Amino acid sequence: MPPPGHWAPPQAGPVHPDQQFANPNQPQYPAQAYPHPAYARPFTAAPQGAIHRPAPQQPQPSPPKRAAKLRWVASPPPSAVRRRRAVPATPYSGPPSYPVPPRWGFPNLTWRRPTNVPGTASGEIRPIDRIPVLARSLTTILWTFAVLAVIAAGAESWRYALLVESRDSALNSSVVGFSDAFVMLAGLLTTIFSLLPAGLSIWWLLVARQAAADEAEVAPPRPVWQVLVGVLVPIANLPLALSVVSELEHAVLRRPRDERPKPSRLVLGWWGAWVANWVLLSVTIIWRIRPGVQAMADSVLLVALTDLAAAALAIVTALVIRRFSHLLMPIAPGRLRDFRVLRIEGAPEPELRTARPVGAAR
Repeated sequence: MPPPGHWAPPQAGPVHPDQQFANPNQPQYPAQAYPHPAYARPFTAAPQGAIHRPAPQQPQPSPPKRAAKLRWVASPPPSAVRRRRAVPATPYSGPPSYPVPPRWGFPNLTWRRPTNVPGTASGEIRPIDRIPVLARSLTTILWTFAVLAVIAAGAESWRYALLVESRDSALNSSVVGFSDAFVMLAGLLTTIFSLLPAGLSIWWLLVARQAAADEAEVAPPRPVWQVLVGVLVPIANLPLALSVVSELEHAVLRRPRDERPKPSRLVLGWWGAWVANWVLLSVTIIWRIRPGVQAMADSVLLVALTDLAAAALAIVTALVIRRFSHLLMPIAPGRLRDFRVLRIEGAPEPELRTARPVGAAR
């Protein structure tokens, strides 16, 4: 018996005239048209007899379909891209030449760092850019304070001279009144005006330390709070002020960082004036507390000496600031000397021109 679903040709034998084909839609051919037993039915006819069909199978669940990972890439068609024409390279024809002297050129200025470009890092004000303005203003203020301190010392000296004169003779009341007013006005102006150079000097010190560190591309040797303690706190500022200024001089002179700072004579002179000013100020405050006429007379002389020490400190401070600022800032064009060539020795003879250039004056 053939397997299910397989068609086999029927056996040869007589065919009943009433037998029908399995497929009624196909044309039916009688068996007499094919008398030979090997050709019982045509190829287009359906098989006779029982039709074996496969048994129905249970539908199996299909696996879930996954979305295909696609990537869409849009590219313009070749016709939409404009091809640039190849520019032929021009041969080198030598340096530029002009028939007449050109009238264009760069401005007659030295190169300077751009500081006015908005939106860039050059728009930020660096510490080195603040040094010229601070140094110029602070130097003027220090010299003005020195003049006021000298005037105050002169007023105190005049008062002391009147006190010495009053021991043997009476004094004129108008002269004494004018002297008292002069001493009070000069002392008040000196005391009030001393706060301005003191604050600006500390500001300049902090800016100069940062500028020197930026130029050397290193961090400052001390934090800011130690600098403020070494300058503002009494008693502690006597030895620490020398260390702070010496470190600044060491950084300004571009000396090695691992080398110990050695203060110069100018810095040592400034430190001496600094110590003398603080010592005289402390002695004057303590001496004026003492009772007695002689203590009052001595306090007048001590105040005059303190004013002179303050004037000396202001002058030396102005010199230190000026020197350090010049070392930090680039060399100004006005400070450069123009050199003139006197003669040239050992140079070959220049080549003489055989033809006159076009446009040259006769």
